[in-house]
Amino acid sequence: MVRMMWEDAFSEIPRSIPRIVWSMDRCPTPMACKKCLEICPQAVFMLITVKNQKFVETDVNEPGAYAMHPLFRDKCVGCLDCVRACPAGAINIAFEGEGD
Repeated sequence: MVRMMWEDAFSEIPRSIPRIVWSMDRCPTPMACKKCLEICPQAVFMLITVKNQKFVETDVNEPGAYAMHPLFRDKCVGCLDCVRACPAGAINIAFEGEGD
């Protein structure tokens, strides 16, 4: 009963899904840094291998070999820890209703 009341109390609060933009120009080697991946409490980001070669390990320091994708952006709680942790300033998060 208590659990249901708790769920009902928060189910009516509207929450917009944030727009998360990651800049490859500012962060060409996300696999070498991974600070945003490590600090995100909701594991919003996913690394994608852009450069694939059969039987050859992809170099983590090669620019453009990996890309960051906010696959689970609906899980973002808006803490902005990833934005603060990024040394290159490559992540931008905006919620609906906020200016670009």
